[in-house]
Amino acid sequence: MPAIQRWGNSLAVRIPALVASELAVVEGTPIEVVARDGELVVRPVTRRKFKLKELLVNCKPSQLHGETDFGPDVGREVLP
Repeated sequence: MPAIQRWGNSLAVRIPALVASELAVVEGTPIEVVARDGELVVRPVTRRKFKLKELLVNCKPSQLHGETDFGPDVGREVLP
């Protein structure tokens, strides 16, 4: 069973490989650590994925500009 250990002036918890695999977390994954109802809760922080429609709904006419031709699209520039 994992236990809380000292890491410098902080405390650390090791995440068992099976749990890390199940949650698809790796070294460097951002996490949120909170105390809730007397329990320690550690969970990965997921970034919300926006859709282009959602982002464009907040655009104002003053923020729009004409099209500029930079040549053909390459790599990840190609939109479906």
